[in-house]
Amino acid sequence: MIKSIKILPNKLQVLFNNKKKDNFLNIWLRDHAKDELNWDSRSHQRKTFTANINPNLRIKKAVIKDNGKSIDILWSDLKKPINYSKEFLEKNIINLKKSKSSVNLWKAKEINKKVYIDFNDAVSKNGFKKLLKNIHSYGFSVITNCQKNLGSVEKITKKIGYVRQSIFGGLWSFESNKDMADSAYTQDELRPHTDSTYSYDAPGLQLLLCSKYIAEGGESILVDGFKIADEIKKKNKELFKILSSVEVKGQYFGDGVLLEAERPVLKLNSKNELIQVSFNNYDRAPFRLENKLTLKFYESIRKFDKLVNDKKYQWRHILKPGELLIFNNWRILHGRGSFTGTRKMLGCYINKEDFDSSCKIHNIY
Repeated sequence: MIKSIKILPNKLQVLFNNKKKDNFLNIWLRDHAKDELNWDSRSHQRKTFTANINPNLRIKKAVIKDNGKSIDILWSDLKKPINYSKEFLEKNIINLKKSKSSVNLWKAKEINKKVYIDFNDAVSKNGFKKLLKNIHSYGFSVITNCQKNLGSVEKITKKIGYVRQSIFGGLWSFESNKDMADSAYTQDELRPHTDSTYSYDAPGLQLLLCSKYIAEGGESILVDGFKIADEIKKKNKELFKILSSVEVKGQYFGDGVLLEAERPVLKLNSKNELIQVSFNNYDRAPFRLENKLTLKFYESIRKFDKLVNDKKYQWRHILKPGELLIFNNWRILHGRGSFTGTRKMLGCYINKEDFDSSCKIHNIY
């Protein structure tokens, strides 16, 4: 609850019962007014013409309401007070310490049956929330007892967002095909990687449903890229800096297109928090750095690639027909063991923003 407030020359000081305190600038508070004049509650869009707000506007009066649940502020340029909730103000405290992250960094031995969920549960209200929690927490989940067709893929996808179109189409199926110009269509081992390093907006989620398996080998391999990054950061900050600062060019050349994009292997946000792992040694395009930095770059990717190919970090599982693997392509590196025989997969991509949206709507984060 809000314990006390104090009007200062160009801001409002707010003290909460949990002893948190912050000074909210007048212009910021005025810009976030949510009355009928300034806010469209239907579209959740601002109607305020921010550029017309007087930067020197004053608070004429401020009163704590509803036993500390909100504040009414009467502005010098308005006739009626604006209400600001305690939740809104607390959520926007500068340097607010977030609760402990629900993301679990893992090695192979730490993955258990929690990551599995039945298809009928996954499409139910409570089960779908569990599915989202699995993907958010561990970076992946396995959905069992699916119908072995694209309808199952599409149904799960539409629960989260929508099918993303790419150079491979929307919903797709694939099996080994020597005529296709892509390593995924071979029967050779695929070392762990992330998809679409050649795309400026790499897909967020990938879905892979096994529809046919009459083969030997071909286990799916997953590695927690966030765990690998954490290991490197703890043991070699210099290599972590290289991996998070040098922009690596990815390239896709074939099927009548030439796609290229650049970003670091470890992409950080403005708070230096890791938000994306992007590594695909198959698709890395030629690019030059100064010689000394080049040697450090190769040292850093050698370390990274050795770790993701260390079996203690690799969760391995042969997908059975009817099992659907869904994983976060911004966090999880995936690969495949070599195989002989027939192994047919169905799948698609989902945008990262659509997964984020679904998690927020369902209060996952």
